[in-house]
Amino acid sequence: MNAIPGFRGELRSDEPMSRHVSWRAGGAATRAAWPADLDDCATLLAALPKDEPLLMIGLGSNLLIRDGGFRGTAILTHSALKTLRLEADGSLYAEAGVASPKAARFAATHDLAGAEFLAGIPGTVGGALAMNAGCYGSETWPFVEKVLLLNRRGEKVVRTPDDFEIGYRHVRPLMADDEIFAGAWFRFQRGHGDESRERIRALLEKRINSQPLSLPNAGSVFRNPPGDHAARLIEAAGLKGLKLGGAQVSEKHANFIVNPQGAAKASEIEMLIGQIQAVVMQKFGVALECEVRIVGEKVHGKSEVEA
Repeated sequence: MNAIPGFRGELRSDEPMSRHVSWRAGGAATRAAWPADLDDCATLLAALPKDEPLLMIGLGSNLLIRDGGFRGTAILTHSALKTLRLEADGSLYAEAGVASPKAARFAATHDLAGAEFLAGIPGTVGGALAMNAGCYGSETWPFVEKVLLLNRRGEKVVRTPDDFEIGYRHVRPLMADDEIFAGAWFRFQRGHGDESRERIRALLEKRINSQPLSLPNAGSVFRNPPGDHAARLIEAAGLKGLKLGGAQVSEKHANFIVNPQGAAKASEIEMLIGQIQAVVMQKFGVALECEVRIVGEKVHGKSEVEA
């Protein structure tokens, strides 16, 4: 990719995205960028063509990039948007590239209670904001006071939760749709660090015992339907352990698809997702909604971006 005046980060062409997503599968991005910091990310956005497809990647969880790759620019935020601080008013500010578990530990260190659930989210603050991520009875947005966004002109914009439609694993802007999450200010209650650290420890132990963390995965694949759990339905349908090529429904947790040998194609993962949905619908009449974002181009298809 041609150099961008004033951009201090790294640019690469035809970057294999399997290196940067937690499923370890999928094609290449036409361009990949690693900004140096928030201002550098703004410089990049302002320089890119306004119709350039963008893909924001934190830790690469909750994301499947098709084998045909992503025809656009992938911006990797984990090493760039990493500021994490306690503000004078007691709020916690975290940029989008901060790992959610790190934010949870930081909150505990500063005697803030309520952030412990973030330790169970295998992604970044940006991803948690984009999908209202949650686990163990808590979600991200009830703790958000305001968010910092960047638009395609490289301008910084501050918005409040009132500017978004927020639901279960769902966030939609009501204002501009060309803005990306760059950070957020969270409000947690005062608490005791030792108690918060114990809750984090217990949560992580539960996660380790119940989820296939030793194998490449993208987190929970399906949203829980109202009044039920996707994992229960998938297991009741007899699909636990089902294989399709190199992809497999986890034998440890049925709402996870794993890539045990690191050899699965994105197409195999996507077909396995569709097969699970079809069988659960046939057996129980329940339409499982995909929680994982699927983007990019099929090997013999047009470019697509899906929620």
